[in-house]
Amino acid sequence: MDTIDTIKQQIAENTVILYMKGSPNAPQCGFSQRTSQAVMACGQRFAYVDILSNPDIRAELPKYANWPTFPQLWVKGELIGGCDIVTEMHAKGELKALLDEAAASAE
Repeated sequence: MDTIDTIKQQIAENTVILYMKGSPNAPQCGFSQRTSQAVMACGQRFAYVDILSNPDIRAELPKYANWPTFPQLWVKGELIGGCDIVTEMHAKGELKALLDEAAASAE
């Protein structure tokens, strides 16, 4: 399976997935830290991929997503955005509503 197929499979199999540098409990950059904290604060389970330990995904995902930077939050197969968008949505209460709805639809 090539890298793009792996990315498609990860996005398809996880209702909420965060591509980030490091892990939610040990982020390796400030943007990934702020984004993962916003997602964790919503209280729903989510998957993550550490792009630092997956250089193929780090190289290919920006092309697939048409989004050049990390982190990237995907919900129900759709790219939501990066740090600025996710933290702004969290501040407005929109992120929790989105993740709650996604979790409910996945049950």
